[in-house]
Amino acid sequence: MPRSIIYDILPPWSSRIRPYPPGKPVEEVERELGRTAIRLASNENPLGPSPKAQEAIRHHLNRIQSYPDGSGYYLRRKLAEIHQLKIDQIILGAGSTDLMELAAKTFLSVGDEAVTSESAFYMYRLAIEDMGAGVVATPMRESTFDLAAMAHAITQKTKLVYLGNPNNPTGTIFTAEALNRFLDAIPPQVLVVLDEAYYEYVQRPDYSRSVDCVRAGRNILALRTFSKVHGLAGLRLGYGMGHRELIECLNRIRSPFNASSVAQVAGLAALEDHEHVARSIEMNAREMKFLTRELTLLGLRYTPSVGNFLLIDTGRDCEEDFIRLLHEGVIVRPMKLYGFPTSLRVTVGVHEENQQFLEALQRVAASSVKAVK
Repeated sequence: MPRSIIYDILPPWSSRIRPYPPGKPVEEVERELGRTAIRLASNENPLGPSPKAQEAIRHHLNRIQSYPDGSGYYLRRKLAEIHQLKIDQIILGAGSTDLMELAAKTFLSVGDEAVTSESAFYMYRLAIEDMGAGVVATPMRESTFDLAAMAHAITQKTKLVYLGNPNNPTGTIFTAEALNRFLDAIPPQVLVVLDEAYYEYVQRPDYSRSVDCVRAGRNILALRTFSKVHGLAGLRLGYGMGHRELIECLNRIRSPFNASSVAQVAGLAALEDHEHVARSIEMNAREMKFLTRELTLLGLRYTPSVGNFLLIDTGRDCEEDFIRLLHEGVIVRPMKLYGFPTSLRVTVGVHEENQQFLEALQRVAASSVKAVK
């Protein structure tokens, strides 16, 4: 077959980009297996969305013929009130990943560089590469961002730094003190994109105080999402916080309707359902203890996590374990792409799901032993 002429207009750096690998739909797994399956691959809230958010969605359905409020005024006003910021310090996105990409689109060009970590969320790398900029990835230290090494890696070409706190897929964090030292050590014109998708789950007093950094006028874009604890991943809604000039620059490039009207009303309602958030956090903490205790009894290593997921090292090829677990009706995420060839990332589910995963994992381990023999 002749080579398509579309490649003639493709930017040269685009051929080097490896797309983000999507998870397999649970419905397709169930169709293939002829049985029910559980999805523990995408760090979603197993309790689902807030009942208040669901009611707000139902109430809004007769108005979806209209375009959404392009400014997201009411949701931004509520978020500004919660975080004690000005409304012009808030920007909405179609999930926080939209804002990761928006930062790159706004500030990166061919020849620029951005710094991140080798085992960070893959979307950081994609956002940088999409603009033809260079990725500078430093090794992790003790399974988290080595901020000192990252500061040292910054050059005159560096425009952005991408950090995850907690980091996906390790579930580890750096402290507020470490973040402040990092911000003091880097040039003030370098923008730090700080992804805090799992911040609600963190129960530590030394966690990064990103909103304080925003209030102080630091050159930081703090990202949050409604996809995790609020259970609205399917609606794609996130937000960023930064100083007024930063948000103004991002709004120049932002698509005018990047947050749907359904997402906005659901987000407003979710922010009011404190009971659902508390219940989700409590369930996650309880089931995290259960999972880690059982994994320890099984003799398996894992990285202690403050998020709603665990990085588990089975000591076997993670792609093979992923396939075997898939046949058991359990969908997880293999971590070879992140530099962990023998590890799986597993979402903390409800108790029955976690039990099902552990039982399937034991069967997979037993079958692997038999195969070796």
